[in-house]
Amino acid sequence: MKHTRKAVAAVIGLVAALSLTACNGDDTGAADSRTTAPPASADKGGSEGSGTGTGTGEASGGGDASGGGEAAQGTAAGTGDNSNGEVGICRTDELEVNATDNTTDKTEGVVTVVFKNGGGRDCTIKGFAGVDLTASTGDTLSVNRNGEQPAPGVLKDGESAAFNITFPYNNTGGSGVRITSLVVTPPNETKHVTLDWPAGTLPVTDGEGAVKLEISPVNKVSGSPAG
Repeated sequence: MKHTRKAVAAVIGLVAALSLTACNGDDTGAADSRTTAPPASADKGGSEGSGTGTGTGEASGGGDASGGGEAAQGTAAGTGDNSNGEVGICRTDELEVNATDNTTDKTEGVVTVVFKNGGGRDCTIKGFAGVDLTASTGDTLSVNRNGEQPAPGVLKDGESAAFNITFPYNNTGGSGVRITSLVVTPPNETKHVTLDWPAGTLPVTDGEGAVKLEISPVNKVSGSPAG
């Protein structure tokens, strides 16, 4: 099945306009409602990894399935400041994380993951998040990065950045592979969050023996309101 890429510019249910700037960054790559989830198996967020889920900024976690169209959300208390005059990276504990199903056709599915800065300070976010999907069978599906170039962005308190997970839409008529959660690690971080999977099932195969899953770089959401 032909796999098309979608930019992070896909419609986000809770953000009026998601116009993403290209991202560049390091590698760092989540579990239910503030529970502990196993480290994302793909890579760390930043320039490596992939993940899933519903929850908050815990070092590990689990999740369970949630219907398409609903956002799975996780929050964590913000800490730290920029007392040395430098803008530090966005820490998992400073970010409110949610996942929303933005699928618009019957060919390619899109889940958008949003990081909102709630740490009370400016922070830098760049690169690829770490993402793993957890199936109802207990299997973990790693997600590859697409070919887009990442670039850094500074988030003021209350501003957001986001990335898309693209996957083949299950139009086979069968039950497909049910995803229960996604484990997400912000770029350049090691602590992950587990979110409920907000979309539908994946096809068992795409005709080439494997389901193609990709993520885009994390990009600042243009015009995201601060505060």
